[in-house]
Amino acid sequence: MTNEQALSRVQIAVLAKAPIAGLAKTRLIPALGAAGAARLQRQFTRRAVMTARAAGLGPVTLWCAPNAHHRFFRALARTAEVRCLAQANGDLGERMHTAFRLHCCFGPTLLIGTDCPALLPSHLRNAAQALLDGYDSVFYPAEDGGYVLVGLRQAQSHLFDHMIWSTAEVMNDTRARASARGLRVLEFDPLWDVDLPGDLPRLQALLSGLNHA
Repeated sequence: MTNEQALSRVQIAVLAKAPIAGLAKTRLIPALGAAGAARLQRQFTRRAVMTARAAGLGPVTLWCAPNAHHRFFRALARTAEVRCLAQANGDLGERMHTAFRLHCCFGPTLLIGTDCPALLPSHLRNAAQALLDGYDSVFYPAEDGGYVLVGLRQAQSHLFDHMIWSTAEVMNDTRARASARGLRVLEFDPLWDVDLPGDLPRLQALLSGLNHA
């Protein structure tokens, strides 16, 4: 098997909320309004899916909340050739573990959200290669203390159980959990994501740079 054939076995799971006003990107509503935050969620989700497809890895699955029936998700399934599934019930950790439990039966898996416009296809390929090279888990940490990508060779529920999410200690707690289980972990340089109004100027600078590239 060639390396490209091996990379094609690495699946990508994308967790996304439907672009519904009042549901999506709620922490940005003070700056953008509910409708504006929903529009940004639509743009972020489309970008995340396109990035995943452009990485040239294995199948891309969009895990949708609150369900997979929103017309935006149905359109992405047609135009981007992604499979859409409903996210599991429970907190973020339970939803992430469910995705890994189902995907890792078929091979190594990368999981991303939609909040990191700085994530590039090359980041996904680097993470996939690390899993093929034998690392049990791989991360792109977020500058705010969480992470924007996690990749696993096998499902690891202990990385997600009873985690206190959306804090600056998520990545530190995850490191401790992985170390306690003796997992071989690779971390890449941190990336930034967009969660709060203070993150919007950086997003605007990125988009401006892309428009003038």
